[in-house]
Amino acid sequence: MNALIIIPARLAATRLPNKPLADIHGKPMIVRVMEQAQKADIGPVIVASGDREITETIKKAGGAVIETDPNLPSGSDRVYQAFLQVKNHQDFDVIINLQGDLPLIDPKDIRQSTLPLSDQSVNIATLIAPVKTEAERNAPSVVKVACSFDENAKIAKALYFSRCPIPYGDGPLWHHVGIYAYRKAALKQFISMPTSSLENREKLEQLRALEAGMTIGCATIEAAPFGVDTPEDLDNVRRIVKG
Repeated sequence: MNALIIIPARLAATRLPNKPLADIHGKPMIVRVMEQAQKADIGPVIVASGDREITETIKKAGGAVIETDPNLPSGSDRVYQAFLQVKNHQDFDVIINLQGDLPLIDPKDIRQSTLPLSDQSVNIATLIAPVKTEAERNAPSVVKVACSFDENAKIAKALYFSRCPIPYGDGPLWHHVGIYAYRKAALKQFISMPTSSLENREKLEQLRALEAGMTIGCATIEAAPFGVDTPEDLDNVRRIVKG
């Protein structure tokens, strides 16, 4: 697969203002995410910037950046707009949408995100990790996915995503990691569709794809990467990096 990693970023976060530029021991968070993506070594890495400050930061760090409309409704729209501006973009088969608030993402996990696309019936690939604590199980901020792995299977197809613990009953629960590897045609289809009823209810855009009959394949990783949404999250990441 000829892959392209695009990291959408803008400054309009409410819980942590200017989040992409938050300093983590001398480096802005968006730069740390970009560097982890570069270490994955599966294709070019581009930041899709919604703000001039982000653009200047990435250029200063020697990275590739494409400016996008700051009024776009979602990161997926930002990724697609940036993709269309990439030179020879038609040569890429897979576009990986990597969130800009995962400064501790493991490069091998980024590589793992494309695994479900080995199944030709999968339109979109993503990652899941085992839910390990009751707090994680019950937190609405932790998105769970209902999927079932056959014996020795490396990938499973997502049946539903929710902020509630699903499925009911005994057995493993899976924490969804917000990284998406799209086939080129699938990304174009996805951003062209209106928001769906379940998407609006759960506040989860991946449900738009499932409601439209698209197939999302899941690959497992050992642990969900630590995301940064609040000042407390940022303090935790700083402690981890310092350690």
